[in-house]
Amino acid sequence: MRLDKFLKVSRLIKRRTVANEACDAGRVTVNGAVAKASVKVKPGDIIEIQFGTRNVKVEVLDIQETTKKEEAKDLFRYL
Repeated sequence: MRLDKFLKVSRLIKRRTVANEACDAGRVTVNGAVAKASVKVKPGDIIEIQFGTRNVKVEVLDIQETTKKEEAKDLFRYL
């Protein structure tokens, strides 16, 4: 699954366009490398996002095309 879509489906970022912009600005890394929005993510990958002064680091646990709000938190684990 594309990185921007995963960020939206998992609700780490609310909108896909915002996820795209964050990737273009270099604020998202996958496994330690700056990632574009088109990077494919898979279970086990480590995603780090910079939100202003705050960093969020998560591990991808599952990939789903769509998910309910309550189940979105099961797609990743905070590190």
